[in-house]
Amino acid sequence: MLNDPFARLGLDREILSVSQLNNRARLLLEDVFAQVWVEGEISNLARPASGHVYFTLKDSQAQVRCALFRQNAARVRQVLRDGLAVRVRGKVSLFEGRGDFQLILDSVEPAGDGALRLAFEALKEKLAAEGLFATERKRPLPVHPRRVGIVTSPTGAVIRDIISVFRRRAPQVHLTLIPTAVQGREATAQIVRALELADAGGFDALILARGGGSLEDLWCFNEEAVARAVAACKTPIVSAVGHETDVSICDFVADVRAPTPSAAAELLAPDSTDLQQRLDSLKRRLLLRMRDQLARERLRLDSLARRLRHPGERLRQHAQRLDELDLRLRRAWQLRLNARHEQLARLEARLAAQHPGRLLALLRQRLEALGERLPRAIQLQLRQQRQRLENLAQGLHLVSPLATLGRGYSILLDEQGQAIRRASQTRPGQKLEARLGEGRLSLRVEDNHQDPVNLSLLD
Repeated sequence: MLNDPFARLGLDREILSVSQLNNRARLLLEDVFAQVWVEGEISNLARPASGHVYFTLKDSQAQVRCALFRQNAARVRQVLRDGLAVRVRGKVSLFEGRGDFQLILDSVEPAGDGALRLAFEALKEKLAAEGLFATERKRPLPVHPRRVGIVTSPTGAVIRDIISVFRRRAPQVHLTLIPTAVQGREATAQIVRALELADAGGFDALILARGGGSLEDLWCFNEEAVARAVAACKTPIVSAVGHETDVSICDFVADVRAPTPSAAAELLAPDSTDLQQRLDSLKRRLLLRMRDQLARERLRLDSLARRLRHPGERLRQHAQRLDELDLRLRRAWQLRLNARHEQLARLEARLAAQHPGRLLALLRQRLEALGERLPRAIQLQLRQQRQRLENLAQGLHLVSPLATLGRGYSILLDEQGQAIRRASQTRPGQKLEARLGEGRLSLRVEDNHQDPVNLSLLD
C-alpha cells in the first residue's frame, strides 16, 4: 500500500471535474484494494437479462454494493438468494456514473466451508447411500501385474514419477498412458472417456492420477460423472489424486486410494529386490524339501531291498501254489461231476415214472371201469326218476280240480272265464258257463241269493 496515496493526485495544483474525481478515486481504490475477501449477508439481489448479478453485502453495521459479471457468475455453484451468508473475493472499485462505492467480484462461496466443500459433502453422502463406497464391492489389486494403464495428463510430472517408480521396482511391467486433461471444464468428459477406454484395454490394473492443487483445481475428480465412471470400471483401479492431505470423491469410489501418484505406482510395482529375496527363500525351502524327500525315498528303498527275495525262490513257491490249486481244482471237479451223476439218476427215475405209455395204460384201465359203471348208473337213475314221476302224478291227481269235478261238482265261469266264488259276483240275467266233469253247460242267472249256504261235506 502507498504511504500517501493522495500525493500522486496533485490536489493542490489541479481542479478536477466530477467525472475526473470519480475516475481517479476508482483507480486509487483498485490499486490499493486489488483483491480482498469480504464476508457478509446478501440482500437486494438482482439478476437482469444481461446475466450479471448485483446485490448488497451487509453486516449488522454497514453495507456495500457488489457486482458479479456474467463470466464469473457462471462459475458460482451455489444458488444465490437474499439472506445467504457468503464470502466474496474481488477488488474494491467505484461506479463512476453515480459515484457508488462497490466490489467487483470474481468469486462467491457460502461462508464457512465454501460452495465446493458443500457440493463435495452432498455428492459424498449421495454416492455413499447408493453403496458406491462399500467395502464389499472393492476388488483386490493383482500381486504381480503385467500390464498397467495410467489415466493422467501426458505433460505433468505425475507420469514421469510413476514411470520412474516402475523402472526402479518392476521394469518388467508394461505401462500404457491413456492421456486426458486433469483440470478445467473439459477435464470431466475427457477423464470419463479415458476410463472407459482403459477399462476396455485388458489391463491388470489402472491408476487414476493427478498432482496436487487447490480444491478448485482438483474439482473434476469430485464430479459425479467421474465418480460413476470409476465405479463402473471392471478393472481394479487405484486413485492417486493430489497430495497426501487431498481427498477426492474418486478416492472413496476406487478400489484403493494412494496418498500420491508415486505411492500408487509402488502399490502395483512389486519390488524386484523383495522378489529376489522371496525367490531365494523359496529356493532354499525347495532344496530342503528335496533333501528330505530323497532321504525318505532312500530309507524306503533300503526297506524294499531287504524285503526283496530271489526270483527262483518266488518261482518255487508259485509252482507249489500252482500244484496245490491244481489238486483242489481236480477234487472240486470230481465232486461236482458226482453230484451231476446223482442228479441225472434222479431225473431218469422221475422220467420213467411219468412215461406216456404207463400213463396211457392207467387211463385205459380207468376208462374201461367207467364204461362198465355207466350203464348200471343210467339204469338206476332211470328207475329212480320213473318212481318219482309216478309219485308226483298221484299227488297231482289228488289235488287236481278235474278229480273234484268227476265226483259231481262243477265250476261256474263268467263271460271272461273267471271262476265265480260268491253270489255277489253275479247279477240277474247274466250268462254263465258251468264246467262239469264231462262237458259244459250254458246258464242264465235268475236270482243271486247272497245269503250264506251251509253245505255238508257228507252230501
